[in-house]
Amino acid sequence: MKIVVVGGVAGGASTAARARRLDESAEIIVLEKDQYVSYANCGLPYHVGKVIEDRDKLLVQTPDRLKQSLNLDVRTGHEVTAIDREQKTVTVRAIATGETYQETYDKLVLSLGASPIRPPLPGIDHPKIHVLRNIPDMDAMLATLGQGARRAIVVGGGYIGVEVAENLVHRGLQVDLVEMTGQIMATLDPEMARDLQYHLEDHGVQVHLQTAARSFTEEGGRLRTELSSGETITADLVVMAVGVRPNTALATACGLPVGPRGGLQTDKHMRTVDPDIYAVGDMVETENLVTGDAMLAALAGPANRQGRIAADNIFGHGSQYRDTQGTAIVKIFDMAGGGTGASERSLQRANIPYRKVYLHPSSHASYYPGAATLHLKVLFSPAEGKLLGAQVVGFDGVDKRIDVLATALRAGMTVFDLEHLELSYAPPFGSAKDPANMAGFLGANLLRGDVHFWYADDYPDQTPVGTLLDVRTPREFDEWHIPGAVHMPLNQVRDRYTEIPAHGPVLVYCRSGFRSYLAYRILVQSGFSDVSTLAGGLLTFSCFYQTPYSTGTANYPAIAHAEDQVAEQVLSQTL
Repeated sequence: MKIVVVGGVAGGASTAARARRLDESAEIIVLEKDQYVSYANCGLPYHVGKVIEDRDKLLVQTPDRLKQSLNLDVRTGHEVTAIDREQKTVTVRAIATGETYQETYDKLVLSLGASPIRPPLPGIDHPKIHVLRNIPDMDAMLATLGQGARRAIVVGGGYIGVEVAENLVHRGLQVDLVEMTGQIMATLDPEMARDLQYHLEDHGVQVHLQTAARSFTEEGGRLRTELSSGETITADLVVMAVGVRPNTALATACGLPVGPRGGLQTDKHMRTVDPDIYAVGDMVETENLVTGDAMLAALAGPANRQGRIAADNIFGHGSQYRDTQGTAIVKIFDMAGGGTGASERSLQRANIPYRKVYLHPSSHASYYPGAATLHLKVLFSPAEGKLLGAQVVGFDGVDKRIDVLATALRAGMTVFDLEHLELSYAPPFGSAKDPANMAGFLGANLLRGDVHFWYADDYPDQTPVGTLLDVRTPREFDEWHIPGAVHMPLNQVRDRYTEIPAHGPVLVYCRSGFRSYLAYRILVQSGFSDVSTLAGGLLTFSCFYQTPYSTGTANYPAIAHAEDQVAEQVLSQTL
């Protein structure tokens, strides 16, 4: 068996390594156009920011080490320029010498990845306009930074864009982030990305939303960037991070089809329409776990699994790649944010019915140092409560909750199942009722009819006209409240509820949603028939509308049955 793998890094290297473990006698050749066959491309921004100081730590494997450990024939600087499916050969060009030769194969695996998009803008080819996809890209950016750069523009507010922005700030640069849409982190719903935006701004990044770069002009050795807003910014370098495009030209040239999203089509075994050619990684389309739609996922985890599955099938193991749920996370200074499964917008596009809850539990036991408030959004089906998606943002414990919810979603669990998860607990790590449990309690309450929500995104146009009831403390109310709200602290509701008009809707709110839920239960059991509580409280409301809570800094934890006292204590020290 002779296997030729075109492209290394996550998908290609995983295919070759798994193939060797399955067959010691196979001839395995890896052809990589660049000089680096296996490196930590997700770590590139952190070397730019000097967080990872040693460049060599990014080099996961070298051709020599792969030869020694796995007996792989790895040829860097070798570009495959054509595939002959009938003859089962590839044409290879040695970049250093220009020499071309033919290489035969029994099975061919394509792992060509994706390339950064460079939009056709005036001046886009200037040497100080960079992308960050591989080691040479990083080295070029570092060379520009080494010339005394003081200001940078990052175009694009996705994962790479915000990571580069953070790390350029770590290097002491003034950074402007330009994003064409109305939010950063488009994989998240807008309100879940808002605190991450505020946090970027709190660390000095100037965020320009609903703004596009129009042109680039050299001016005194620097780059003058014209924006769609009419503003111009002069900087020492520009980083384009507006997305990637699958590298499918080689595949389509030999007749392999692409799908609706522009990625190469494969079956569940990672086989293309040619039974002797497989494809993995960022260049392929996969099925979305929740919506069933074709999707592109430039993620290391799926690429590694696909490489393993391709090798399995070459040797008859028959394993299948199921689908992609898009689980991902990003670090932005002291915060983290990410999600799994479908966003609310993607559910709306797919016409999939859903319900949603927001909550703000503490990351671990509130009495143990370092606890911070999390912001969770969980989406689920209205019929049986099956999980459809989840997003988490905060300063501590974000990764743990995303991973728990990702596992639950993959397993087909419901919000009722989340109620029963038994998760590890000790004060430094969590709470006896973990945030994942709390999300289950809240979702189950909603589906059982124990609570009815009103939502910040409906305010004010779709919010029923009625009594807007603020049940926070007097200091909190005086600091800021929703215009038109009536104030009745929670500890007075039992004695004063007769003052509330019972003939119309009552919309209750508090800071996090917990106290308003308690007030909701009191009112419902006191005869009020049209009551709802603000989902996620003012902390979620403040991700839709600018309020004093819209800071991007760590909020004090929401402590059940003690939120009044904590709020009064905090505000007495700040007002």
